[in-house]
Amino acid sequence: MEVNYPLTTWLKLMLLTLVWGSSFMLIKKGLIIYTPTEVAALRLASAAAVLAPFALMRLNRIKGKQWWVLLSVGMTGSLLPAFLFAFAQTQLDSGLTGALNALTPLFTLIVGALMFSQWVSRRTVIGLSIGFAGTVILVTVQGNGDFSLNVYALFIVIATICYAVNLNFIKNYLPNLSPVTITGVSLLMVLPVALLYLLGPSDIGAKLSGDVQAWWSLLAILTLGMLGTALALILFNHLVQIASAIFASSVTYLIPIVAVTLGMLDGEVVSLYQVAGMALILFGVWSANRQPAVPPAHPNPVADQAQDKH
Repeated sequence: MEVNYPLTTWLKLMLLTLVWGSSFMLIKKGLIIYTPTEVAALRLASAAAVLAPFALMRLNRIKGKQWWVLLSVGMTGSLLPAFLFAFAQTQLDSGLTGALNALTPLFTLIVGALMFSQWVSRRTVIGLSIGFAGTVILVTVQGNGDFSLNVYALFIVIATICYAVNLNFIKNYLPNLSPVTITGVSLLMVLPVALLYLLGPSDIGAKLSGDVQAWWSLLAILTLGMLGTALALILFNHLVQIASAIFASSVTYLIPIVAVTLGMLDGEVVSLYQVAGMALILFGVWSANRQPAVPPAHPNPVADQAQDKH
């Protein structure tokens, strides 16, 4: 049955799209001054700081083996992707990165099928195949049309696999914990890694004392962490509550549009090959996540876990 959502719900979806879609440009601006490891560490530290008060109040809700699961969530949902995205964008345009990020729901379906025996329909397999065809184009075809393997694009592919593992762990092992608890506590658990680097070998203090641009780059990274990583997740799960997971996950299709548009406004050039690859990925994601007619004997596939968590 078709549902008509109020204007405020659509505005919240657009806000989430702008926040997550602009994350790749914020990484790009942070890399003007800071190294990839500094960008990743600052992003994690600022996100953890925003959610720390909420996480500390919820520590007593964590039971037994949930601690190990939360550590895995922190690693696959925050720590590894933060570094992978930062290193990838030293050689990739922000728009292309945003398009590749749309692979997350495809890998979520694959991980769910391989690790948790979730049923995958023929329609889903076709969608996955289309999405992978688009991925091959983006990973092997350069902006000028030349064919060569882009290793840095593979970093984004690995990051989306990490997101997929993270989403499946949350769905299967942490069904009784709230999203704020999961995100806040998991970020606190990986925060020491970021702090050890920031307080040790990083050169952030010297950069801030010698260049005004360093402060603007720092602002971009802090905005990325506080808004793009921490608060955006709260907004996403708010949409799930007031609308539906399927409606909220439609942000997956809108993020690349924002990322590519901002990239072009910043002087990035998008070739026809890359447009074709992006289109195939988005069409594949849409096809794979359509609600199939699932036999009652099988669990519903992980179609509602289609969000990008940077």
